[in-house]
Amino acid sequence: MTPTLALDALPVEVREVFDRFLVCEYASLTRAGRPVTWAVTPYVSPGTLDVSTGLSYPDKAERARRNPRVALLYSDPTGSGLDSAPVVLVEGLATVRDADLQAGTDRYVRESLRKTTGMDGVPWLYLRRLGWYFSRVWVEVTPETVTWWPGGDLSAEPRTWRADTVDAPPSDPAPRGPRAPSRTAAPVDWRPYADRGVALGAPVATMVRDGRPVTVRTRAAERTDDGFTLTLPAGVAAVAGPVCLTFHRFGPGLEWQENVVLLGTAAPGAHDDELDVTVERALCDWSLAGSKRQRARALLGPGKELRKRVRAEAARRGQAVPVVHRPAASSSAPSSSLSSSRS
Repeated sequence: MTPTLALDALPVEVREVFDRFLVCEYASLTRAGRPVTWAVTPYVSPGTLDVSTGLSYPDKAERARRNPRVALLYSDPTGSGLDSAPVVLVEGLATVRDADLQAGTDRYVRESLRKTTGMDGVPWLYLRRLGWYFSRVWVEVTPETVTWWPGGDLSAEPRTWRADTVDAPPSDPAPRGPRAPSRTAAPVDWRPYADRGVALGAPVATMVRDGRPVTVRTRAAERTDDGFTLTLPAGVAAVAGPVCLTFHRFGPGLEWQENVVLLGTAAPGAHDDELDVTVERALCDWSLAGSKRQRARALLGPGKELRKRVRAEAARRGQAVPVVHRPAASSSAPSSSLSSSRS
């Protein structure tokens, strides 16, 4: 039996974070046990905290299907309307839902249009043609542990809630057949990406402890010749091993976003709260920056190729390509978000 998410056991300020944050950092583990963390838009269900990923690029979900140990970090209150919001880390077990792609797409259209205002005023005739974007795989996270830093003060000791028992349901069956190859080659040199990351502020760092991703917002980051020296929040010990650094920022309605993700190896630093990171490579990113016209071009440019990938992924699941249905007026505000998936 799946436990109900015990929101009543958490302070109201933590529950508000779950309800109102536009972005969280979602961490999953590769086959080799390396963490990969991307900024995504979170949602709340009766028993889980949920994120989605595009059907055309389902790696975030496939990693969770293989290894359900994941983390969600709510660390950036931009656009939430919350003052002095806590930073909240959720460690839990993931359940991947893609057995009904049409239902998943309907949910994403309905909930994403309600949650953000990044593309208010875009005609529905235009939105309905973006099936390659709205087609979604969902990841439902059953919390095991919730850790939060009151008021967002990362220099203060955090508080922790733990579930008595957790019995997350199994994921839907994995699709059959070979995956499509990666759309783009990984960057050869990580240094230009690190330079971009520095401009976005201190990163989120994901370490691996006891086979689980531990994702934290760092307090400071100093660039070094081979990577970074990071200052960790109070209550978090440095862990040697694989690490992911996620730099990102976004507009108050998710009308724009910038992302840089670096992978490397971590070691404890000279001080107890420091982590030394040797960066090994950068991941391909998907950012929407610049003018409105530039953002539209960046969004629409890969559409033709992504439609092919959606068809292939739907076929692997033995299903039809989802159709974008307009939500009922009572279930959606007249707004839309073409950038709220955060890939």
